[in-house]
Amino acid sequence: MKKILLVEDDLILGESLEELLSEEGFDVVWVKDGNEAIDQTYDNIFDLYLFDVDIPFINGFELLKSLRDISDKTPCIFLTAKVGIKSLSIGFDVGADDYIKKPFDIDELIVRINTQIKKSFNTYSKILSYGDITYDISNKLITKNHERISLSPTELKLFELFLKNINKSILKEDILYHLNNSQEGSEAVLRVQISKLKKIGLNIINQRAVGYRLEEL
Repeated sequence: MKKILLVEDDLILGESLEELLSEEGFDVVWVKDGNEAIDQTYDNIFDLYLFDVDIPFINGFELLKSLRDISDKTPCIFLTAKVGIKSLSIGFDVGADDYIKKPFDIDELIVRINTQIKKSFNTYSKILSYGDITYDISNKLITKNHERISLSPTELKLFELFLKNINKSILKEDILYHLNNSQEGSEAVLRVQISKLKKIGLNIINQRAVGYRLEEL
């Protein structure tokens, strides 16, 4: 189940979006201001951000900029009535991936959400293939030779992190930061988790004193 952080201070719209997105199979965390949003990003890893621009304390532009400044690459869609060139320019300059104008059609929003999530895996397909492993991005379902593979939530985060960064070196510190929600993680546990992913077929290379890299098959 893909996890979305919704930041919307309009109570009626926020409640409606939380309900509709939940019905579509998303795990939605709804907060009403920028400070709450920052707190949630410390405690959780999200697959997508939905930010209103005009929110209390920290507006949507400032909120996203602060996240991009710490290398948070989570896809972000702005929900806003502001669609002038200046507003669009600011939004994309701070790292927005898409805009949708209020009022909007919920079906259009779902399409845009799914598109951004798939793009984060460098694909426009719902199914990602790696060797004889397939990954259903929307349902977080891993299969190998048509048999389902079960991973713990942390192992799944690690699996997704590597698939999003095939052929790219990832620093060990960045991996631990990602898996442990900004808290200090255990290198010994990480080695066990990587060993399990190798056993299911991921060609993960240990780059001594640097980190790890998933090589394309």
